[in-house]
Amino acid sequence: MPIRAATVPLATAYALIASGAVAQDTDADLAKQLSNPIASLISVPFQFNYNDGFGSEDGEQVLLNIQPVVPIKLNENWNLISRTILPVVWQDDIADASGSQFGLGDTLQSGFFSPQAPAETGIGNMTWGVGPVLAIPTGTDDLVGSGKLSLGPTGVALIQEGAWTYGALANHLWSVAGDSDRQEVNATFLQPFLAYTTPAAWTYSLNTESTYDWRAEEWSVPINATVAKLVTIGSQRVQFQVGARYWAASSTDGAEGFGARATITLLFPEPPQ
Repeated sequence: MPIRAATVPLATAYALIASGAVAQDTDADLAKQLSNPIASLISVPFQFNYNDGFGSEDGEQVLLNIQPVVPIKLNENWNLISRTILPVVWQDDIADASGSQFGLGDTLQSGFFSPQAPAETGIGNMTWGVGPVLAIPTGTDDLVGSGKLSLGPTGVALIQEGAWTYGALANHLWSVAGDSDRQEVNATFLQPFLAYTTPAAWTYSLNTESTYDWRAEEWSVPINATVAKLVTIGSQRVQFQVGARYWAASSTDGAEGFGARATITLLFPEPPQ
């Protein structure tokens, strides 16, 4: 009887440990999905960026990107992944002594048609998506928006193997309408990325967010190194991310030197079926 009684708390302890391991695995899996720009996971990142060194006045900028990602199931084989970037900008003297501006930048809307099931390869599971990208001139000031409606193609491809995620996202924008007094848009965006996610849901990431302006023939190349942790607050899963950035190349009067990044991402995973 004492031996049988002792098995009850031991079984309870084992169940608690097992359930904790399952929860931890789930967090790690969700953290890894966040390294995939077109994961079938509703998420809402609020990404804060600080940039410095603009122009001769060493102007500065604080940029909040609101970036909801919403997967839409088209059929049994295909998803449409909607990715929106709405910038909220505060900046001071970014164009010499230009004073301060605060408001909205241009909204970037992308749609990726992506297979629901990743393709198995010899080096891991490959996910890809292609579709259109549209830049909407929602800028509230000439110095925070292009004044142009622009569109073009976008695509992403990545491999996930074990704890690693690596791949690249790209798009190209041409202006097709807008203020005739503003400069035309002809720009390529390249974002190669590498991430490592631990079983405890820590993610270490490295990427660049490079833009080549074909009109001005100039590169802007910020390199971002970040660390993130996925946690649960009440019933809400949240990922907190902090990091530094360095401008390896910059356009004329663009940001220079070091900057900073911090992101809060709200996750809305589907409940178990």
